[in-house]
Amino acid sequence: MEKLEMIVTICCCAIAITLFVCLWKVLNWVWFNPKKLEKLLRKQGLNGNSYRLLYGDMKDLSGMIKEANSKPMNMFDHDLAPRMVPFFLETIKKYGKKSFIWMGPRPQILIMDPELIKEVFSKTYVYQKPHGNPLGTLFVQGVVSYEKDKWAKHRKIINPAFHLEKLKHMVPAFYLSCSEMLSKWEDAVQVEGSHEIDVWPHLQQLTCDVISRTAFGSSYEEGRKIFELQQEQAQHFLEVIRSVYIPGWRFLPTKRNRRMKEIKNDVRSSIRGIIDKRLKAMEAGNADNEDLLGILLESNFKEIELHGNKDFGMSIEEVIEECKLFYFAGAETTSVWILWTLVLLSRYPDWQARAREEVLQVFGSRKPDFDGLNHLKVVSILVSLVQ
Repeated sequence: MEKLEMIVTICCCAIAITLFVCLWKVLNWVWFNPKKLEKLLRKQGLNGNSYRLLYGDMKDLSGMIKEANSKPMNMFDHDLAPRMVPFFLETIKKYGKKSFIWMGPRPQILIMDPELIKEVFSKTYVYQKPHGNPLGTLFVQGVVSYEKDKWAKHRKIINPAFHLEKLKHMVPAFYLSCSEMLSKWEDAVQVEGSHEIDVWPHLQQLTCDVISRTAFGSSYEEGRKIFELQQEQAQHFLEVIRSVYIPGWRFLPTKRNRRMKEIKNDVRSSIRGIIDKRLKAMEAGNADNEDLLGILLESNFKEIELHGNKDFGMSIEEVIEECKLFYFAGAETTSVWILWTLVLLSRYPDWQARAREEVLQVFGSRKPDFDGLNHLKVVSILVSLVQ
């Protein structure tokens, strides 16, 4: 009986200690550690809102973005920051250029000094990437998320895909995708009169087509399916990062968590199938290595052969992540950039006329080629101004 009581006592003590440790970790995460960081930041001369339990500034940040997006956009105003990052601007206005905001229990410092920005980008071993929401790993990883030696290895292997000589071979793919889009516009426009076209979906499809062709070549149609899944995954990811992540939440079988995992598995399976087909073709000696995947695999094999060790190359899983990253990094940014270019050309018809005249003068009725593109001085000026 005494032994049983002793066992019960020990179990109760163990449970009490475990609960105390868990409670302390939670309190430290949601309050004590953020307040400690806030004190250190203020001591170093930075200012910002006082930390608020769990959410920090995220409710204000999300509210200001929703309010800004609810209003019609002024197409005559080039200052897009108030619409894109209103809370950041408000913080800088209120607390100055040495300030911080709270992304939940984690502070984020706003760096405005060019010299400090240069230091952060040059000392990559000192200033490392923050550990974001773990659900982000379901979306994309790749070189953008790696650090130190792993980042250097992936950057070295990926670089050949973006050499000028390799990009020259991708011009026909660019031309084909643009021609298909313009053909759809011509079919929609009547011979006489005017016709209004919502170009945004077409531009999104254009970048999808270009990336699919340049990334996977002959597996273009399958590449489009991957792109559509990655687009959906991006929307889920944006919703995730706009909310406070509670440790362990990713393991709960919520509707979003299940869908994100399902998309990740589908994308991985599709890219893995394309890679396996390409590897077999390369072994048979009849593979086309002019697309991103081919260049990436070829560069990876050379690195492994050079050192005689697989550790110096990328695994198949890492190649898959780099392909996913290529979609994410190139699609939305490019389509938005093209759309804004069209907006500016519509606002400045004189520049539009000069650009059209130059293109007709250089190419006439010929298909665009890389050498001819280098002679487009007016277009080059427009590109640099938009960027």
